[in-house]
Amino acid sequence: MILQIKVKPNAKQQKLEQQADGSWLAHLKSPPVDGKANAELIKLLAQRFAVPKSQVTIKSGGAAKLKLIEILE
Repeated sequence: MILQIKVKPNAKQQKLEQQADGSWLAHLKSPPVDGKANAELIKLLAQRFAVPKSQVTIKSGGAAKLKLIEILE
């Protein structure tokens, strides 16, 4: 499964919301420094979709707010 996710780092609370257009919005507590926000995003998605973290991959947008994520099931 491929997801398009917009990331908002430095949020007050961590949450994942699906938008009306089918994309996702991730509010992350971590700052976008040294991959901390990406690591938090992978952990959040693994919990949400009940898969191991190793099955969640950032395909594009590693340093951008808009990311394409692949989740293997």
